[in-house]
Amino acid sequence: MARENAIFRPLRRAGEGREGEKRVKPKRYFDYMLLFMILFLISFGLVMIYSISAYNATKYYDDATLFVRNQAIYAVLGFVLMLIVAKFDYHWYVAKLKIHKKFQPSLLLIGYIICIALQFYVWRWGDGTNGSNRWIPLGKSFKLQPSEITKLLMVLLVAYLAYIAPKKLDHFSGFFRILFYSAPLVFLVAAENFTTALIMVGVVFAVPFITSRKKGYFFFSLALAFVAGIGLIQMEGYRRARIDIWLDIENTPGGYQILQGLYALASGGWFGKGLGNSIQKLGYIPEVHTDMIFTCIIEELGIVGGFFLVAIYGVLLVRLFKVAVHAPDLLGSLIVVGVFVQIAMQAVLNIAVVTNTIPSTGVPLPFISYGGSSLVFLMIEMGFVLNVSNQIDYDAAPQQ
Repeated sequence: MARENAIFRPLRRAGEGREGEKRVKPKRYFDYMLLFMILFLISFGLVMIYSISAYNATKYYDDATLFVRNQAIYAVLGFVLMLIVAKFDYHWYVAKLKIHKKFQPSLLLIGYIICIALQFYVWRWGDGTNGSNRWIPLGKSFKLQPSEITKLLMVLLVAYLAYIAPKKLDHFSGFFRILFYSAPLVFLVAAENFTTALIMVGVVFAVPFITSRKKGYFFFSLALAFVAGIGLIQMEGYRRARIDIWLDIENTPGGYQILQGLYALASGGWFGKGLGNSIQKLGYIPEVHTDMIFTCIIEELGIVGGFFLVAIYGVLLVRLFKVAVHAPDLLGSLIVVGVFVQIAMQAVLNIAVVTNTIPSTGVPLPFISYGGSSLVFLMIEMGFVLNVSNQIDYDAAPQQ
């Protein structure tokens, strides 16, 4: 059995009591609190998408409910997949398939190969804008963003590699093993979607950091990753241009979207103009219902509404932390840590971009921004968290 981490102290799984002990089936409960927070954020997102997108949807498509209807379909699909994922033991997703006595690949390996293929395909033949290919068309109305699948796989991959050899992570050789397997995915994603690759790097560093007892080599590795990130930025002209825009947003044509977003933030005041009363959504901010949605949330609901949304994210992250602490084993803990890092980084990066704290980059606000791939695969990740939560022995675990 893998050694216990100083922070995460896994409980024995059901039926694995000490020799001679009477085995008692643990009490387990569905995590309705976590489910409620997920559904609340999605419902809030649907309300805001309709409020903010209705004008443009009517103007360009003669259908005020187009975007919110599509998002609702994605939400229902994601909800079904989330419950399915939550139903199966999370150990099954990294288990080997007994196809043949000499060929027993794991689901994780199959997923890894599929992600490599999808990322290569979208890099060469995918759809996109501004010199960046990110989507694979699926008919006239739907597109698949492979980086969202890869981001999900990265959580399972890094958690599993840390779980099977935690002691090796006390040394750089163990961490290098994780880097070796994750690097192809990170670089293929970074070629077309630098921000998603950055979030994946966060998982690659955070999960082993939590698992290991010796942390020194991480700081050196972070310095190397920073240098590599600078190199990737310099390789693409549009990425360098975003930094120039950020440094002089008022006098650069490319800063129009962020500047209009700042106007929306400034005009919201403490309590906003009221739901549906945003001015900046009336064609001033392009595609405002996607990555820039937070700006009009502030404009309509004010600073108080924005703080309320950030507080909900905080409560969700605290809940994820508690699930990670009390998970049945180290694998479950690290899966939840990976999801925690992804949601936290994505929310922070989105808010930092729309407030012009960092250069502009495309990253949706979790559960809120319009986008099918992002929402569906984020809900699948939450299915893994619900799966781990549902296997906690509440008789043995400290009160939460």
